[in-house]
Amino acid sequence: MTFEARCTDPSRRRLLAATLPAGLMMLNFDALAAAAQAAPAAARPRPALTERSVMLMGDAVPQKAQDWVRHLQQLVDATPDVRDSYLAEGAVHTLEARFAALLGKQDAAFLPTGTLANNLAVRVLCGENRHALVQHDSHLYLDESNAASTLNGLHLVPLAKGRAAPTLEEVKAAIDEAENGPYPLRVGAISLESPVRRADGAMVPFETARAISQLARSKKIGMHLDGARLLLAYGTPGFDVKAYSALFDTVYVSLYKYLGAPFGAVLAGDKETIAKIRDLRHIFGSTIYQGWPAALPALHALEGFETRFIAARRNAESVFAGLAAAGGFTVQPVEHGSNIQFLQIAPERSAGLVDRLRQADIHMREPREARVEIAINETWSRRGADEIVRAFVGA
Repeated sequence: MTFEARCTDPSRRRLLAATLPAGLMMLNFDALAAAAQAAPAAARPRPALTERSVMLMGDAVPQKAQDWVRHLQQLVDATPDVRDSYLAEGAVHTLEARFAALLGKQDAAFLPTGTLANNLAVRVLCGENRHALVQHDSHLYLDESNAASTLNGLHLVPLAKGRAAPTLEEVKAAIDEAENGPYPLRVGAISLESPVRRADGAMVPFETARAISQLARSKKIGMHLDGARLLLAYGTPGFDVKAYSALFDTVYVSLYKYLGAPFGAVLAGDKETIAKIRDLRHIFGSTIYQGWPAALPALHALEGFETRFIAARRNAESVFAGLAAAGGFTVQPVEHGSNIQFLQIAPERSAGLVDRLRQADIHMREPREARVEIAINETWSRRGADEIVRAFVGA
């Protein structure tokens, strides 16, 4: 008997009601039955990916563990003096220098995680003024288990719930409330995540970030950028990584989300700030003995990443144009987006679409209510736009 049948059979429902603890008697069996009916009969098997696989989801190029190990061995064979000792010298030092130059900062430090990068940056920028402004939907506020308050004694004030970016007026009001309350406080730092993952990869617009930065600097408030996915903005109108980073005192970029590392982050800033970050890194038990297995593949991926990612974006744009011309597909861009768009699919196009794409070694999430999130990553360059469009339309 299926789960759905068990939920709807009257005798079984009476038996369950008689034997379950009182708290569980409140279960809505009709809802359980409906959920069972709506669930897929069997989970789709994980696709066997190849070097031609196009992933219409995710930020990174998927890689099997065996392939990653082989790739790392190739990099080690081609790279002298790769090893570091407690994150000094070797590939870690090279990576830090490379990111400092890329982001237009004096120095950069390797850190094992982005959570640590965010927390140490805001801690150092705040100093003794432990009142910080953040986006409500940011990683720092929602995804770091209150680390800012628990480990760093910071009070985070969330702004712009449900939106990627606070307005300048919201920031001004939050500063005014802190400075002019019954017990005045000074805001020590403002942290902005951009792109914002919980806002479908939307960026904080440059003009908004610049206005907030100018206000912050006029009041000697530190500015931190959680730019974990910052490089995914390459190819968007007007984006310049150095100009954007210049609005902030510290900038964090992830090494594993799309740069091929198994873990790691880089935090860039001026020399004095980064020296403090390195001291705190050790206090937090994160001066790991060897960082080169993460630094080396990230260095390799970083070389030419901008060119490759822009090429993937242009191919995706050609695909979107081809789908619009074919009919039955409507592309819905994210306002101020980075690498995510949405695709609305007409009923006549939806039947068998995911399976047809999979047979062509093109992989997409299951649409919900005829709408699906599409993410641009480097795999979009593996096939021509016309070939991808043909797989969508079934030609």
